[in-house]
Amino acid sequence: MNGSGTGHAPSLFAGVEPLEVFVELLAEIDTDTASTEFYDRICEAICRLTTMRRAAIFMADAARRRVRAVGAHGTSFSQLAALRPTLVNTPIAQRALLEDEVVVVSERIEEAVPAAYAEVLGITTLVCTPMSAAGRAYGVICADRGGGRFELSDGERHLLWTLGKTAALVATARNATRQQERTRRLGERLDLAREIHERVLQRLFGVSLALSAEQPLDREQRERCRSEMQEAIGDLRRALERPLAPLPPETGTTVAAELGRISAAPGPPVVVHWPGEVTVPPDLEPLAQSVLAEALRNIAKHARPSRVDITLARDADTFTLEVRNDGAASRRRDGGMGLRLAAFEALQQGGVVEFGPAGADGWRVRLLVPLGREDE
Repeated sequence: MNGSGTGHAPSLFAGVEPLEVFVELLAEIDTDTASTEFYDRICEAICRLTTMRRAAIFMADAARRRVRAVGAHGTSFSQLAALRPTLVNTPIAQRALLEDEVVVVSERIEEAVPAAYAEVLGITTLVCTPMSAAGRAYGVICADRGGGRFELSDGERHLLWTLGKTAALVATARNATRQQERTRRLGERLDLAREIHERVLQRLFGVSLALSAEQPLDREQRERCRSEMQEAIGDLRRALERPLAPLPPETGTTVAAELGRISAAPGPPVVVHWPGEVTVPPDLEPLAQSVLAEALRNIAKHARPSRVDITLARDADTFTLEVRNDGAASRRRDGGMGLRLAAFEALQQGGVVEFGPAGADGWRVRLLVPLGREDE
């Protein structure tokens, strides 16, 4: 594709139909749309509204202290996810955010973006649009016309700036909705605590008073205490079994994307065993990613493997993720704090994380989670 030509005329002059994508995203904002899909659709809308052929959104990840790709259109998301850019090595993004303007770079582009970014995507001209609103900078939208050199008209520059604001507002609405959902979940937990206090503890308090009386209990009173204890246990069981479905943390990626990045990274060969019919339930994505990351982190710290095997499987009742490696340290290890925390996460969803020696010099980490009816 030759990006030096006009390509396709901005959709701005063909009507406002692509703006419906933003309207649809706002309408669906309270649904459980995956983060990558959400931002992919924003990138697609930007390309449809402008002469850009490829677009990617990079956002700051404060928890991990890095910038990460969260969505893309017209290019490989897994390639972008593997780049791990920072604001320090991406001056074009710094300038776009600080000056709140669309920045176009054609000359000495290797000084404006990480070299790997320009090399992998074959970029000669890059447009960087700030994605900010209400005084908050979310990230940037990087776009081009497929690799060739081009110039940006004032009209399209203003259109891109406006779309950056629109995208930031949509992201703001999405974040606010997720915060409301977390607040609702907290309310559910408070209701649970109140229910246990008002039903279970009150029954137990009554039994305690009866048992602490100076006079011995007759047969009828003992039967009443036994009945109250059984009722208290039943109330507690029903309260604890009530599904709360905690909101999974935002990760901005998927197990599939992470496996693609890991397989392409330098180091020992990574062999992925993933039958095509096996899918990762969306509500288990954050947990599976956490266990996968901790298993690989342990391998990097404590082993010198010649090979790493990653297996994903599921049947009617269970989802399984297993990571095996050889070349483990000879001394016995307990898995470390990271795997213990991952095991606690699994328990919250009714699953378990097993880890320990496997064979003469191997190590295995395995996640097993029962599938709910909605996952089947």
